[in-house]
Parts: sequence; structure tokens; C-alpha cells
Amino acid sequence: MARALSAVRDAVQRGDDGPPGGRRDASGRLVRRSISESWRRARRAGADPATPCAPRVYERDELAAARARHPLDPHLPMLRDLLRRFTDESEHIMVIADADAHTLWSEGSPAVLREADQVGLVEGFCWSERSVGTNGIGTALVTGSPEYVYGPEHLASSLHGWSCAGAPIRDPDTGCLIGCIDVSGTVEALHPAAVALVGAAARLAEAHLEAQMRLRDQMLRERYGRHLAALRGEAGVLATATGRILAAEPAGWSGRRLYVPVPGGPVALPDGRWAMAEPLGEVFLLRPPRGDQGVEPAGPGPEEAVRPLLALTLLGEEQPAAWLDGRRVPLSLRHAEILALLALHPRGLNGDRLATHLYGCEGSPVTVRAEIHRLRAQFGDIVQAKPYRLGCDVDADFLAVRRLLDTGEVAAAVRLSRGELLPRSDAPGIRAERDELSVLLRRQVLDHGGAESLWAYAQVEPGRDDLEVLERLGGLLPSGDPRRDQLAARMGRLLDEDS
Repeated sequence: MARALSAVRDAVQRGDDGPPGGRRDASGRLVRRSISESWRRARRAGADPATPCAPRVYERDELAAARARHPLDPHLPMLRDLLRRFTDESEHIMVIADADAHTLWSEGSPAVLREADQVGLVEGFCWSERSVGTNGIGTALVTGSPEYVYGPEHLASSLHGWSCAGAPIRDPDTGCLIGCIDVSGTVEALHPAAVALVGAAARLAEAHLEAQMRLRDQMLRERYGRHLAALRGEAGVLATATGRILAAEPAGWSGRRLYVPVPGGPVALPDGRWAMAEPLGEVFLLRPPRGDQGVEPAGPGPEEAVRPLLALTLLGEEQPAAWLDGRRVPLSLRHAEILALLALHPRGLNGDRLATHLYGCEGSPVTVRAEIHRLRAQFGDIVQAKPYRLGCDVDADFLAVRRLLDTGEVAAAVRLSRGELLPRSDAPGIRAERDELSVLLRRQVLDHGGAESLWAYAQVEPGRDDLEVLERLGGLLPSGDPRRDQLAARMGRLLDEDS
């Protein structure tokens, strides 16, 4: 059988894809479609059938950081307990890889682990199809479904003594693949239970991730749900930054997914109407224009009055903006600075302290008073005095990024961060907050961010020209990733400028 499969595999490697119904081996057996398609992908990617071992991507001292920043790290004990009895009794090993097929954990039979070390089927190696061709980890990550590969179905001849079953794991928040769990052994064929077991383990991991997500969703609904309730008769949606609907009116919209909102941009609601994406820290409030509601809002009674909501978008190079109860208010740089400082000091600032934060030791309360007067012309009584403070509910993108970093949610913080806080501002109080937030975000991205978080961070200032970030990212992107060329060009430019 191995010889017959090898003949078919060699023909596919030469570019002979066979008849439309698929290739058959010498015994007439139809080669599984998932395998033949994987052989073709490997051929196009340039994978070498003679490769003796998977390539190493992590040295020992880098592995701990890679594990710590992976979302499956807290769930490893559960996966280990689920699979330990099977691997111990059947002379198999468990391998867990990230979305790039970089292996992070391997456990199981000591004898099999010694064999696995010879081909790189241990932590720290890359098992993508580009690297080693058809295999249980890389092929499952490409197809997005559980895959079983036995003996000669592997592209690399060094793996013909192995059989493996891999199942991909998805992030329930984004829907993206985050890794793969695999069971492998030096046997001609795995027991059928192995295939079912890795699929069950992947589903269990996703269930644990979803439970975490639901707890966070509930926290977000508790924090921001009152603003949806305040619409009173108007259609509206609370959505995450990844486009998931947290709560909605009408309620039947809940649980759906929208296009990822952009602050101030249009988003199509489930009924086909368009709404503006009003940023509220970690979430968005989406509501159609007032003339498109079809229902006149009832309005709260005196005892049910809802405080106005002020949302600030102050990160990045774009024009700073505010949303006051859904109305977009453009901001001058000075007014953005004042609102940011008042958001940072909810108990208020007197004239002297606000002047110092804005102008330094030469600041004057008289100048501040004039700016506050102009700010009140835009925002009304929510800008209060004695001390200067905001008499409304306030949220801001930079405050939300800090909250996310405080809870270790690096990927979400990077998604929300579009650059530095008011990068054109020279106000001492803003500079201090900007520098502190930038240092905190950079440190956590380097320590705990995966390839996607590092890539997103490197697209905006100050990460765009951060050589350490780019070098770390270069070590995480797989060899065939098209972003590597762009990364190499940027790093080359930075090194030329430094020389």
C-alpha cells in the first residue's frame, strides 16, 4: 500500500493531478481528496519531500514567552487531563500548535517523544504544509477541519513511520484559527478513537474560550447596556470591536455578527438599514439616523433620566472627535486636550492644575477659563466648573486601551489602539499620559502579543519604526507569509538610516 501511495504522490509532485474524479493508487483505491489536495498545495509551496525534520522556529528561551501569550495556555491542564490516559496507554503523544503551526507543547509517551525529537515533532518547530508538506497539524490548519494523516500519506518520507490526527481550534470572538491539537504515534494507523478524541478536545477548548468570552460580554453589557436602553423605542445595537452583537433592540438581532465597525463609520444593521458606529470604549453603539427610526422615542421620565454619554476618539493621527449622545462633535486640538484631561480626572481639576497640565508652569487660569467658555458653547452644561469636570458618563479609546492592558487582553488593546494619544499635542499632562500608555502597550505587545498583535501594532506609530518589534515579528511570521517581504524592506530601511 505504501508503495502504491508513493507512486501517486510522486505523480502529483510532478504536476500530474490525474482525472477529475481523483487519483487512485495501484490497487485501485481512491486517494482521499483532502490528502491529494494537500499534496498539490505542498508542491506549489515548494515543500521538499526529502526534508528530514521540521524547521525550528523557537529556541528554548523563547518558548516560555510564546506559550504565555497564547490563549490556550490557561487551558493546557484541561487538555492534558483529557488526553493523558489515551496517550499513556496507547504510546502516543499530544502536540499543541499555534495558528502558524508552530508547536508550543508536546507531552505523552517518553519513548515516542524520543522518536518525535528526531523529526521535530516537539515544541519549538514549524509544522505548516509549507515547511514539511502534508501532516496532521499543518493540513488541519489549512482546511479548518479535523484531519487524519497516516504513514505514506505524509509528503515527507521521514514521516512515513508516523500517523497523526489534528483538529483546529477557533477563537469564538473573532472566528479566526488560533491553533491545533494533534495526537501522533509511530504506528501504521491510529485507533479511530484518536480522531474523535482530538475533535472533542478542540471543541472543549473552544467551549472554555467561549465561556470566558461570555463572562466578558456580560461585563460589557452591564457597563454599556444603559445607553442602549436609553434609546427607548429606537433601533440600536451594542457591538464588540470584532463585530459581534452583544445586545440589540429589537432583541432578535442578538448573537449575530456584523462587519467590523470603524469609529464614525457606517455599519449595516441586520434589517438592512445603516447606522453610525459610535465608539464607547471597548464597544460600539450603532443606531440609524433619527429620521430612519420609524418610531418616535418615548423618552425617559423624570425619575428615569439617563446621564448624557460623551465618547472620545483621541488615538492616532486622525482628527480627534467626540460623540455626545450620538451626535458627532469635531474637536480642536486644545479642546481635545481639555476633554482628555478631564476624562483622566473625573473628580475635577481647579484652574491652576488644569493650566499646568495644559501649558506647564507658565499656564494661566485666565487662559483656561476662556477655553472652557468656548468648550461650553459646543457641549453645554456637561462641562462644569468649581472644579472643572465633566457632568456626564465618559468613555474614551485611550481609557479603554488601558483597561484592556490592565486585564491582560493584549490583542483587544492593539485592535482598539490606532496610534498614540493626541500625537500632535505638547501639553505636559497629555505627553505624560501618552508616554506612559505607549510604554505599557509596547511592553505587553512584546511580552505577550502573538504575530497578529505585533503586525497590527507595527502598522501605526510608534510601532511602525520600532526595530525590536519588527525583529520579533520576523521571528514569528512563517517563511511563506507575504508580509515578510514588506517587513524585510522596512527593517532594511531602518538599518540603513541608523548606519
